[in-house]
Amino acid sequence: MTARAGYETNDEPLAPGTLRGMGGWYWIGVSVGLGAGAGVLVAGVAARVVALALLLAAAAGLGLGFAIDGWQPGGWGDVVGGTVGGLAGAFGAAQVVRGALRRGGTSGGTATLVAGAALVAAALAWVPVLGYLEALALPLLAARLRRRLPERYAGLRTLAK
Repeated sequence: MTARAGYETNDEPLAPGTLRGMGGWYWIGVSVGLGAGAGVLVAGVAARVVALALLLAAAAGLGLGFAIDGWQPGGWGDVVGGTVGGLAGAFGAAQVVRGALRRGGTSGGTATLVAGAALVAAALAWVPVLGYLEALALPLLAARLRRRLPERYAGLRTLAK
């Protein structure tokens, strides 16, 4: 049996668009990016309890990874990628949210702004390779913000001199 233009060898029409030819690496990246978006959303709501936020974000990423795996190829990479993305997103966003709350931001306002950022992160996950980059950038952002924190009682030490 020979393949005709627009048809596979089993006479089923090809799916329109380019997503069919992307392969498993693309869908794993989508899982990672959606997991990161879910982690950012969870951290926006539960950043005061970081351990709980990390646990909920990992569970959300795991669920998203299973959903993507059931829909498109990617295998266990989708599941692991979603989980890692959720952890990375929650870790990175928790630092930002805790800093905003420490500086006088309201819980509701901060959660609303972070939810908007989570939607942007989830939307960017559909762009090839950006899902992977989100999972790398969010923890790096948290590490940079943590490094820039001033010492807690530096003002008192300067007054004692």
